[in-house]
Amino acid sequence: METSERPGNLAVYCLTRAGASLAETVSAALGADLHVPERYQAEFPKARVFKKLGDELSKTFHAYRGHVIVAATGLVVRLAAPLLAGKTLDPALVCLGQDGRFVISLLSGHLGGANDLARSVALITGGQAVVTTATDLADVPAMETLARDLGLVIESLKPLPALSRALVDGQKAMVADPGGFLWPSLESWPSLFERTAALDSRRPAVAVDYKNLSFPSDVLVLRPPALALGVGCHREADLSELEDLVSGALEKAGISRKSIKLMATIDSRDHDGMAPRALAKAWGLPLASYGRERLKTVNVPNPSETVQKNIGVPSVCEAAAILAARGGPLAIPKTKGGKTTCALALINWT
Repeated sequence: METSERPGNLAVYCLTRAGASLAETVSAALGADLHVPERYQAEFPKARVFKKLGDELSKTFHAYRGHVIVAATGLVVRLAAPLLAGKTLDPALVCLGQDGRFVISLLSGHLGGANDLARSVALITGGQAVVTTATDLADVPAMETLARDLGLVIESLKPLPALSRALVDGQKAMVADPGGFLWPSLESWPSLFERTAALDSRRPAVAVDYKNLSFPSDVLVLRPPALALGVGCHREADLSELEDLVSGALEKAGISRKSIKLMATIDSRDHDGMAPRALAKAWGLPLASYGRERLKTVNVPNPSETVQKNIGVPSVCEAAAILAARGGPLAIPKTKGGKTTCALALINWT
């Protein structure tokens, strides 16, 4: 899979001269990369050029978060079909004719953002966005879009189609959301959602929780960004040791790793450990770091004389977790390994 382009950006393509003029306008408005056939290179010197659109798309498809192609729908479908990797992996794909009248959301309408992209392009061209997802047509919230916008991680997409069909058919879904991460966004649809503490397996349902509870397989489980992970380690500790410690602590406590929003540790200028940075990178988490003076201000339940003697603070992992959680309480107290420690705190969102 080619990833030489800038991940996260948008790309706009064309095949004809009229299409190139429209594509240039769209790409400029979106801040996107313009791709044109090499025969138009002189007319569009800042554009990226290609010989065949199919070859170009195969190189760039998974390097951009979205693609806008000024070409016939059938052609775009045939070119994109061999490149599809899955609902959670495919980028947004939008196509339109060279007159800009109809802008079609073709692929990844919700998770990939193609519906919104089509609407944006239609505003630029003065055309009509063509969106065919059932929830949009029925004015029903798309749970995957809500989850994305709220920072909720979908545990599994398998229950999503059945839930969406039930909502489109007007069935009321139960919502177990003890932390209130999702519910405020659903209150506008009182006829479709009912907040509850216990789920009924006979009804469509959504659960929002950081705990690994025993949910029925047809429940859509969303993981909220609820936790801050604090870690401490000896300079010689490696990634595998720290990862094993944290994974074991999460498993024992029955807490989902997907609900960890960020990691925290002592500032590297005070204690240069490589393992925390390696774990943050491996798990795709932002890493906050705090100096000794900040860590000293936190009252922790499990201070350590050894840490105080060697580093100059009574706590690293618990103190870092609490600071990153904005003073929130510990969900997992200090857990100790050979050369590593970890703790988990609930983020205070108030």
